[in-house]
Amino acid sequence: MMHQDATEQFLNSLPEIKEGESFRFACHPAVQCFNACCGDLTLQLTPYDVLRLRRGLNLSSKDFIEGLAEVLVAPDTGFPALKLRMSEKMHHPCHFVRESGCSVYENRPGACRTYPVGRAAKMGENGQIVEQFFLVRESHCKGFKENKEWTIDEWFSDQGLEPYNESNDRWIQIMARQKQAGGSIDAKKATMVLMAVYQVDNFQRFVHDMQLFKRLDVDEARQKTILEDEEAALKFAMDWVELVIFGQCDNLARTEG
Repeated sequence: MMHQDATEQFLNSLPEIKEGESFRFACHPAVQCFNACCGDLTLQLTPYDVLRLRRGLNLSSKDFIEGLAEVLVAPDTGFPALKLRMSEKMHHPCHFVRESGCSVYENRPGACRTYPVGRAAKMGENGQIVEQFFLVRESHCKGFKENKEWTIDEWFSDQGLEPYNESNDRWIQIMARQKQAGGSIDAKKATMVLMAVYQVDNFQRFVHDMQLFKRLDVDEARQKTILEDEEAALKFAMDWVELVIFGQCDNLARTEG
């Protein structure tokens, strides 16, 4: 996956698929090109991708980032981003691909799930996410010759994309707000963002050790869930990032005093 703006430009060059339209595609070991798309990738990882992969691999965020990712900085916002590191083997395959397929299939990134559909999501004038869908037909891919037929909704449901898109769209809203504000966040805030949304295990400890809830309006039930459940912690982390950077978040407020 490329930077968000570059990705959008690339997708806009592809044929668009409207909701309700269908396409044929299947990927399985009997397809001649099986695993051919799982290498030499520029695959940007969203915060939710990192959470699912790291948790599935039973790694700390520190070990995951040091061993499997590269930290980038978005030039237009200063926000940190993570890119999945490819193997140094010939043709630079993904670390997780095996002859039998993806070894982290249940927790594979959203971009892998979406393929061969491309999804462009951006903020509309009313503040809501606007979606466009495109079909990515790579010359090597034989999956389009299979007989299985899908609509966008059917494909996304089959690939388990709902939690990925929900979390990614929330992140898009925050980055779009920074673009609208103009300029880039400073290095200190970028480090804070990296910890909060890409290192949720560390963020949970930070919330507890810094007694963050004493300064924020968060009910006790949500506090407990945030400290025990990483997905809830990621949602809270995004709210906290928005509050810290912009001074206001509809989902979160500071307490008085």
